[in-house]
Amino acid sequence: MQTPEELLQANGFVAAAEIDRQALIDAFLSEMAKGLAGEKSSLMMIPTFVGVGGRVPAGRKAVVLDAGGTNFRGALVEIPPKVSCRENRPMPGIKDEVDVETFYGAFADEVKRLRPQADTAKIGWCFSYPAEATPELDARLVRWTKNIKAPGVVGQFVGAELLKRLGGGEIAIVNDTVATLLAAKATEGDRTYSSYIGFILGTGTNCAYVERRENIAKLGDAAKDCASMIINAESGGFARMEQSAFDRAMDAKTVQCGQNVFEKMISGAYLGNIGLEIYRAAAKAGMFSRKAADAINGVGSLETMDFDNFCASYVKEGRANPLDSAFADHDDARMARRLGIPVFERAAVLTAVHLAAFAIKSGAGESEEAPIAINADGSTYYKTRAIPFGDTVKRELDNMLGPRNVHYEITPQVDDAPMVGAAIAALM
Repeated sequence: MQTPEELLQANGFVAAAEIDRQALIDAFLSEMAKGLAGEKSSLMMIPTFVGVGGRVPAGRKAVVLDAGGTNFRGALVEIPPKVSCRENRPMPGIKDEVDVETFYGAFADEVKRLRPQADTAKIGWCFSYPAEATPELDARLVRWTKNIKAPGVVGQFVGAELLKRLGGGEIAIVNDTVATLLAAKATEGDRTYSSYIGFILGTGTNCAYVERRENIAKLGDAAKDCASMIINAESGGFARMEQSAFDRAMDAKTVQCGQNVFEKMISGAYLGNIGLEIYRAAAKAGMFSRKAADAINGVGSLETMDFDNFCASYVKEGRANPLDSAFADHDDARMARRLGIPVFERAAVLTAVHLAAFAIKSGAGESEEAPIAINADGSTYYKTRAIPFGDTVKRELDNMLGPRNVHYEITPQVDDAPMVGAAIAALM
């Protein structure tokens, strides 16, 4: 019978120790350069027209909106980070289809509630849907995701439309990854950073970094007076990582089969079902008892939380884990953990490769006194239990960036990073 390691290898699963880090960094850098030039690339490399120069004014309150899921939030935000007067409201269009006036009316009402207590006129809006950024820091909605039903809004410049309902004003719109990057500025204090990276690893993944204007050829003459700007890489789309048979089997069952290949190898929406495909293959190969094999073949899908908790031998109070019952036998459980933990180890190494590539591309971090600030956000990065995820990423980054003399610092986690970053976009 095969060992767990032999089963993984036979199905094209590259163990963490065997990943060619340098080759992947080179592939990332190549895709970035193509995306910035407007050539065909798996990385969209979206210019945001948002810069990072200067200090954020302290103590001023900005009206902030945060839209990207089932609910949207409104609050007053000031730096150092303080969020007040926060309210959650249902995202218009999440239940029933809404027209344009109903959609913008919900956000306008929230701004009107908060505006009398703000002391800066510009509104910050974290808008986490596929959108094209403009030099005016507006955003044209390309399409809805997350089952929002407001078809009349598609194609509109959402900032301009909201301001119409408010009788004018100013607005700065950023997506959640750009906001996460900007939130790193809230941690600066007396520190000096040479550049910034915003990174999200939760249900999905994405990275944003600061690029020199002369390297963004696809902009042509637009924003030619700008020295640098944040690029939203949409890095989950990176497609030059070889998938295993388990990755392909999981991918085939997703709605967007063949898209966002890299995201599906490291983020929380998918790791559980990669583990399930591995367990099914192991059951077929006779690596579990008959009882365990029957149980695992009866599991329709596997939440990453349950996969992670099982691999960590952690029992979450009040949550029944299908793997605890499927692998109740000690030998079955030990075999399942040997098969499952490599999924998290691989994800951590690929996360580090991902971040190292953007740090290198930034051209910053030459001095230890002015490192690159990396602000990470997301449950997969901070809450994975199966391995010490953050420590593994940092060790890998040290090994990859140290020999290049690229200095970085993972900043303290910023609570409410999307709202804090949107406030900074409005205040700067």
